Amino acid sequence: MDLSSLKAPAGATKKRKRVGRGDASGHGGTSGKGHKGQKARSGGHVRSGFEGGQMPMSRRLPKRGFRNPFRKSYVAVNLSDLCRLFEKGAVIDEAAILSSGMVKKKGEGIKILAKGNIDFPVTVKMAKISEAAKAKITAAGGSVEEVI
Repeated sequence: MDLSSLKAPAGATKKRKRVGRGDASGHGGTSGKGHKGQKARSGGHVRSGFEGGQMPMSRRLPKRGFRNPFRKSYVAVNLSDLCRLFEKGAVIDEAAILSSGMVKKKGEGIKILAKGNIDFPVTVKMAKISEAAKAKITAAGGSVEEVI
C-alpha cells in the first residue's frame, strides 16, 4: 500500500454545486436562486445587518457602558509557574519568560502575580509585579528590580 492508492471512503467527498450551467446540470432554470429579487441578480447581496430599510437591531438597541481605548492588557504569570520553569538563582525577565514558552505573545507586557509560593532565591527584572509577589520573592531571599 502506498499514498497513491489511498482513496476517500464512499460518501466522504461531494461535488461542488455548479449553478448557471443549464437544465441538464440539475440546477437549471433559476440556478438555485429562487425567483427574482435582489439575491437572484448577479452581484446582488445584502450587507450584514441590513434589514430591508427597517431600523436595524444594532441601531434600535441602546448603547451602554464605556470602552477605554487606552486600556492595556497584561499577560498574568504566577509565582507557581516561575517555580516550575526556573531554577535557584535564575534571572527572570521578559525575554527569559518568552523563551521558556510560558507566554507566547507578551501583548502590552507581562505581570508577575503572587499565586503560589516560591522557596528559592531568584532575581526578577520586570516592569509590572504585584506587591504580594515582591514580598514572597524577597522573603525567599530573592531580589526584585522594576525595569521600565
